[in-house]
Amino acid sequence: MTIESLPEFTAPAARLWAAIPVDARKRLLANVWCGKCRHAVAITNFTGAVKAGDLLLVGKCSECHGDVARLIETSEIAVK
Repeated sequence: MTIESLPEFTAPAARLWAAIPVDARKRLLANVWCGKCRHAVAITNFTGAVKAGDLLLVGKCSECHGDVARLIETSEIAVK
């Protein structure tokens, strides 16, 4: 899956995701904490939704395939 594809993103989440520069998206996806692996991993097979005004990515750990999530605060995103 490429970061350019938007699998199962809600419309508001897709707008927020699109407002993030591509290089920043890559860094966000490559730096997600996995509680099982106990270190930063890449997130795979992720979906996106807006929760309490913030962008929430939920997916799988690239190493152990356990559940991981990444919260991106919208105060850091200048929506187009």
